[in-house]
Parts: sequence; structure tokens; C-alpha cells
Amino acid sequence: MRSVLIHPIAFLTLALASTPLTAQVAETITVDAAAPTRPFPHFWEHMFGSGRAVLSLRESYRDDLRTVRGVTALSYVRFHGVLDDDIGVYSEGPRGKPIYNFSYVDQVYDGLLANGVRPFVELSFMPSRLAQRNIRHSFWYHPVVSPPKDYRRWDALMTALARHLVQRYGIDEVSQWYFEVWNEPNLDFWAGNPKQATYWTLYDHTARSLKAVDARLRVGGPATAQAAWVAAFIRHCQQYGVPVDFVSSHVYGDDSKKDIFGTGGHISRQYMVCSAVAKVHAEIQASPQPSLPLIWSEFNASFSNHSEVTDAAFMGPWLAETVRQCDGLVQDMSYWTFSDVFEEQGVVKTPFYGGFGLLAVGGIPKPAFNAFALLHQLGEQRLANDSTDTLVTRRADGALVIALWNYLDVGATGSARRVAVQVSDLNANTASIQQVDPEHGDALVEYEKMGSPRYPTAAQLTQLRAAAALAPPVVRHLDAGSLQLEIPPDGLMLVTIAARSAGAR
Repeated sequence: MRSVLIHPIAFLTLALASTPLTAQVAETITVDAAAPTRPFPHFWEHMFGSGRAVLSLRESYRDDLRTVRGVTALSYVRFHGVLDDDIGVYSEGPRGKPIYNFSYVDQVYDGLLANGVRPFVELSFMPSRLAQRNIRHSFWYHPVVSPPKDYRRWDALMTALARHLVQRYGIDEVSQWYFEVWNEPNLDFWAGNPKQATYWTLYDHTARSLKAVDARLRVGGPATAQAAWVAAFIRHCQQYGVPVDFVSSHVYGDDSKKDIFGTGGHISRQYMVCSAVAKVHAEIQASPQPSLPLIWSEFNASFSNHSEVTDAAFMGPWLAETVRQCDGLVQDMSYWTFSDVFEEQGVVKTPFYGGFGLLAVGGIPKPAFNAFALLHQLGEQRLANDSTDTLVTRRADGALVIALWNYLDVGATGSARRVAVQVSDLNANTASIQQVDPEHGDALVEYEKMGSPRYPTAAQLTQLRAAAALAPPVVRHLDAGSLQLEIPPDGLMLVTIAARSAGAR
């Protein structure tokens, strides 16, 4: 894994930004370190999306995978296209006899497992020789989105694939994977007509084929965009006795209220994702199977390429706010994506174009990468707190870890957030502070200074990675348990307060 460089100017700036404030504090956050807590599982950092399956064979993809895993709890990766023609799973010989080839499938999954990551298997898209019609999606690589021409052949393919995986990796391993049927069948990723009824057929055949190989294989859906179809999906599975082990859906911060809730009006990017998650959570709770896990297998602040969103410091507060709101509503959420080794709109033309990834081309960390690195350090227990822009947690060693942020809508202007954190019932006299904002952990300024090169040289890439690096923690003194902080607009700050050991002065 690449070592992370520390930029000396970034360190100096952080130290200055974290000095005690002379301006009047506008907000006080009181923290009782001995207060009751509740579990705070890190649901936002176990799963990540990525570019389609064949891209996982590239060394740049695997470099980025290792880099992200180094700062998060990354355990599963999801991608489209493991059944696409470029993976070579299905072809036909003389007289149309099916031919299976799992050579690239093995290389794809071997590569994940070798890096300590399991597959979240999205079963998509249709092999062209198995398709009912040659209907292709508009993505640059044009996957086939047709239903199968023969469900007996689809069933046989699912059975052969599942048997192969179990034989190669063992059921104890593969039973820990997830098998998700298709991707966003309510949109143009599925050409069945009518969409919902034909997707039910696809799901039923797939789930039953997998379970026939081994009942321990985990299968779910409907993998819809815009939080759609979930209540109907569960009713269908219940009515017809179709196996389902988890529910999945997707939403993005700039999805519309009409598409998600069927009503007019507007929900801001700040609240859209968790509003949709809460809707689906409630639908599961009201269903005949209220204990079904909810896995949000795609989310991000935008479904389009907006550099001022996904490349920018905006993502720090947005991610923290999403974690705060979605806590308790979902088992896991899969950020789309961990890397800009990604080609849905074609070959990447420039490092910063609003790509979904945490790492730009060349392994350049974006502010979102640094935000995940900070949020990873939060504790596993959460303390109640009335502040909406704050998470107060406790680690197993008793340290308090507090995230604070200053959210602004894209394009808005605002002032610094001035906060006094008052801690009681903790024998501590110092706090360490790290932050991400437009002046810390953001390479865009450095990129613009060097003329925004379309093809950065190796030396420029090294320079950009250094500019993007998180500065080391700055240690501050606690004055009678009090700490004054200033968080700039689009800033995310992490404060860690460890108890003094016995005898420490």
C-alpha cells in the first residue's frame, strides 16, 4: 500500500486553525463521558461500490482498493457486469449448447479475497447469447439489459455459477457473500415488460436456483433505484414462498421527492438519502417479514458528475450528516464508489471531473476519502446529544471521539461554526484534532495552481497526493474540560479525548 505523505504547509495551517478562539462562542456542546450509550455499528464503511467487474483485474483498481481498505472497515465490494460478455461467462456452441467459462470470474473474486474483501455479487447483466433481445444500456460499455430468452438456460447458468463458487471457495466462505439479483430494474437497466412483473420472474428463478445449490447462500433484491418496489417485493416473496435474505435499494442526494415519495415539493441533498432510507425501513417494519436486513447498495450525494459535489470538501459534512441521520435504520450502506477507475461515461479524461470515487485517477485522495478516514475513527458506542451537526461516540478504551461539521448546500456561503465542547466525568487534559475542509485534505487548490493538467506527470501525482494528505493530529489543552473550536464552512472536524492513565500528569 502506498505510504501517505504529510504536507508541511497543511500541518502549519491546521495548527493555526485549531488555536483557541478569541471570538465569542456561538454554541456549547456538553458531553458527559459517563452517560449511557447505545451501539453504533459502522454501517457506512463496510461496503463500497466500484466500476464494472472487468475493471477489478487492473492493478490501478486493486491499488485503490488497498488504499481505501487501509483507512476504512471495507469488507465487501459491489459492481455491475459479472455476467457481461467481457467476463466471458456464457457462450453457445454447435446447436446452441451452453458453454460456461468461469476463468475471469475466478480472477475477479480471487483478487478481492486476496485483499481481504468479499464480493457483494450483483447478478448482472445478461450475456448477449442468452438475451431475449439485443437491448443495451446507454453506458459506454453497453451492457445487455434484456430478460433471458429461455429461463431454463438462465436457471442452469445460476446453478452452475453457484456450484462453481462453492466448489472453489467453500460454502463456509461463500455463505458470507451476498447475491443481489440485477441492478435498478425499475429504470432502463431492465427491459422486461411490464418491468415489475418480469423482474419478479427473474428474481424467483434466480433465488430458487441459488438456494437449490445450498440454502445458506444469501440472496436478495429488488436492488431498485429511488427506494422503489420494496413493499411490493416483500409481499410477492411472502405470497409465493420465494426465498429472500435481505432487501436492497438505492438513492442519491439529488433524486427528486416526486421520484422517491410520489409527491411534489423538495427535499434537500442534506436529507434526501436518509429520508429514503427511513421510508424503506418503515416499509420493512410494516411488512410480513419485519426482520429482513436492509442493505443500501448504492448511495452518494449526486448521481451525476458534479466536481463541486463529489470532488469537493462539501462531501465531508454531507457524509457525516448522512451517518448521523441513517444510524439505526439500515444494516449496511454501500458508497458509490471507492475509486474513479470507472468507465460508465467512457474513459476518464481528467483527474477531477465529478467522479463518484473516493480516489481520483492516479490514486489522488479526495476530501471524501479523508472524511471516511476520520469517520472510521469514531467509537462503537454513541452518546445522545442534542446538536444536529455533531456525533459523540466512545471507543472501547474509554476515549471520546467527537465529529463536528459545518454543512452548507452546494454554492451557498456561510460563516465558521464556533463551538465550545464541555466534557465531564473524564480524567483528561488534552484533545487531538484533525479536520477536512477546503484548506485541509483537499488537493483541488494544488491542482489548479499547477494549471489543472489533464494528464499529470508522476511528479505531479506525488505532489497532489501530498497536498491531499490528512495532517497529523494537533494536540490541544483542555481548560477545565472545555475546548473551543472553529469549524470553517464545508469543514469536518474530529476531536479525540483520551482519558489520562493512572499516575499521568
